[in-house]
Amino acid sequence: MWNPFNKKSNTNNDAGDTQKMGMLQRLAMKKLMNMSPQEREKITQDMLKPENKGKLLSAMEMMKKTGMISDDQVEEAKKKLGL
Repeated sequence: MWNPFNKKSNTNNDAGDTQKMGMLQRLAMKKLMNMSPQEREKITQDMLKPENKGKLLSAMEMMKKTGMISDDQVEEAKKKLGL
């Protein structure tokens, strides 16, 4: 029987992950996913330029302070990005 108060069950994990994001984050993610692979690669390279290192580190510290990510996740991200 149909129950209007049941939460929707998503079989796609990506849809569940986007619900945890804010509105602007969802819009940015949607725009990024709709881009061609070449455009996506170009934006990623621009983000990882040395002059943007400070912005990236400050954003990670802010996310850590607000509880969005843990200390371990910050360290793992720094290792992967070579920071």
